[in-house]
This record gives sequence, structure tokens and C-alpha cells, in this order.
Amino acid sequence: MNQDPSPDELRALQLDRLRWTLRHAYAQVPFYRAKFDAAGVHPDDCRTLEDLAKFPFTTKQDLRDNYPFGMFAVPQEQVRRIHASSGTTGKPTVVGYTERDIDTWATVMARSIHAAGGRPGHKVHVAYGYGLFTGGLGAHYGVEKLGCTVIPASGGMTARQVQIITDFAPEVIMVTPSYMLTLLDEFERQGVDPRKSSLKVGIFGAEPWTEQMRTEIEQRLDIDAVDIYGLSEVMGPGVAQECAETKDGLHIWEDHFFPEVIDPFTEQVLPGSESGEMLFTSLTKEALPIIRYRTRDLTRLLPGTARPSFRRMEKVTGRTDDMIILRGVNVFPTQIEEVVLRVGGLSPHFQLIRSTRGRMDHLTVHVEARPGTPAERRVAAARELVSGIKDGVGVTVEVTVADPDTLERSAGKMRRVLDQRDPT
Repeated sequence: MNQDPSPDELRALQLDRLRWTLRHAYAQVPFYRAKFDAAGVHPDDCRTLEDLAKFPFTTKQDLRDNYPFGMFAVPQEQVRRIHASSGTTGKPTVVGYTERDIDTWATVMARSIHAAGGRPGHKVHVAYGYGLFTGGLGAHYGVEKLGCTVIPASGGMTARQVQIITDFAPEVIMVTPSYMLTLLDEFERQGVDPRKSSLKVGIFGAEPWTEQMRTEIEQRLDIDAVDIYGLSEVMGPGVAQECAETKDGLHIWEDHFFPEVIDPFTEQVLPGSESGEMLFTSLTKEALPIIRYRTRDLTRLLPGTARPSFRRMEKVTGRTDDMIILRGVNVFPTQIEEVVLRVGGLSPHFQLIRSTRGRMDHLTVHVEARPGTPAERRVAAARELVSGIKDGVGVTVEVTVADPDTLERSAGKMRRVLDQRDPT
């Protein structure tokens, strides 16, 4: 892979690319021109990287309001590919790529796979979903760019995926961490020891996951489990990558994506390594430049380690839009996951169900038992989980322990929170 720029070279490159991006967005996207004018700023006002803080945010709702192609900055005939979110909570967010954008995306994905431990000649099993979701094709092009062999398994058909891994002997798997747990369960159901598989590296993303889940996956599969980060509005997977040798957070490819962290309530940029909401500005995207995009992901910026020129972001601890406020306490699914994984007899498969009891919000943790866990151990485990959540998170919840393989499985992101509250 190419040598990383020095910190001074990187900052000069970022400023040059940032000024180009602001001019490009202002000239070609009516939404940005109106937004900048309303805020009283012009691309020429950006003379330093810190000047970016003068410019307005972009939100997911902005993309929905300009559905489908209102945010595009190039003529339709220059767009080589279109992706979109699922749109389960409204209109999907639509993103486009020029030929150069696709090459840039493949380049940062190849860089990410290499940082994770993938090497030319490896076989890579891609179990992210293909189609409008950016995961599958984003990984696919990066695998090929690096010089690896891609196995485009996509999602679903879990039993067949295990058979393919067994027969094709890939060294690397790319998949959501929750679906990796489903695959592990299937290995064991088929009587196959997953620790004896060919897999050496797992690149997991598309949803928050904890250190406890990393440990669970690494121990059950005997691999290095590393995190990858991205989102379709910014590019897709490959915005940041955890390095296999350190596993200490995700190095952001800052020559293409400029990060900021803000206080989600005051909306002010936070200094140093304070925790807050991550923002990204694209630096090289042609079809859909994005300015100060509010990701809703909660994390913080740290100095680089394995790749010292690039800052790291901590593993995402949660999202502002999946935070549950229960009787005044902020609760994230990842906090519950940490406790679940410490309780013997319980599997990592769980859902949080919000409901109303009287005039109060109520939270039930619905979790599967591990296979073979006797009834008396399930009762004890439920008590331990209630106590652990009370002590560690500070809220009182109800716990129900279900039989193995009874919660809904997904080939993509796991739906962790179900809201069954009375809307009145």
C-alpha cells in the first residue's frame, strides 16, 4: 500500500481538498448554495481547516427532503452507480457515485482490508448484503482492488454460507457482527468446530458492537476480529478501519474524509478527545459532496497509533437516535450487551422492548439462553442480568429468557430496540 502522508502534508492536502469540496457543492447543488447563503458563509471564507466550523450541518432529513437526486452535484450521465438506504423510517437516502468516486471507494476499502490483515491472494467471504445497501458492493470492489479473491455470498441462506466457508476456505470474512454470531451458531448446529475453519480475520461493521462481543467472536472462531466504519451518506464502508496489530479504535482515512466531534446538544465543536457526535465532510466526492454530515454516532477522536498520520475514532458506543431515556437515565443497547455477555447461560442474541406501565416507560430485555442451559440456570441468569444492569447502567429492567433460536435473526443489521409504547 502507498506510504501515508506526514501530518503537515495531510493538513495541506485536506485544506486544498476541503476548499475544492465547498466550492463544488456551492456551485453545483442548489441546496448547499441556499444553505450557505442563509448562514452567511461562502466557500472563500474557508482559509483554514478550523474555518469549516462556520459552515452549516447536513442531516439525513436534508437528503430525504431532496429525494431522489436533489443533492447530486454532477449531471445524471456522469453518475455510474446509485445506492440507497432501506428507507424503513421514511424516504430512503439516495447517494450517487461517479467513475472516480467508485475508484476512490475501492481504494479506501482496499486500504481498510489491508489494515485489517487481508493480503493479495487471500479469499474474502463477503456476507454483507448486496444491492442498494452499500456494504456488499463496497466490500466487493475493495477486495478486488487489493488483489484478493472475492466470494460474493451476500446475506441469508445461513446453512449454505457455512458450507461455502467450509468448502472454499476463505481467510477473511466481512459481515455484520450480529450475523457472525448467527453463522457461529450454525457452525455448531452442523457439528462443525468454527475454530478449525480457514478464517483468520473478521472485518465487522454496519452496527455498534462491544469489546465483549469481540472477545466472544475471537474465542469461538479463533480469528482477529476488527472493526470497520462507514455510512452510505459519506461513502459507504471504508471511512475508517481498525488495524489488526493494535485493535485500539478506527483510523480515519483523513485524506478523503474530514472528521469533527460536536456536542450534540450545543452543536459546538469539542476540543481534544472529548466524546460527542461524529461529523464528516467528504474531501474528494464528486457526485454527492457532503458537508458536516451529522452521523448521530457517539465517539471521540484520538491520536493515530498503527497509522500515526491518521487520527482514530473510538468504537462507536451508541447513536443519539437509538438512545433510550428511561426514567431520566440515558441507556444504549451496547451497555446492555456488555452486561449480557458477562452472564453465564445467556447468548448475545437479545432485544430491548420499550412499553408503558401506567404512566411510566418500561424496558424489557428479551434474551436467548445458550443451548443446553437448564431451567434453574435461566432463572438465576435473569436475576443476575437484572442486578448487573441496575448496578452497571443505573436502571431497573425486566428480563425474560427465551429458548435458543427464537429471536428474529437477520442477515443485516440487528434490530435491537422495539418500541411498543402507547402513542397516547
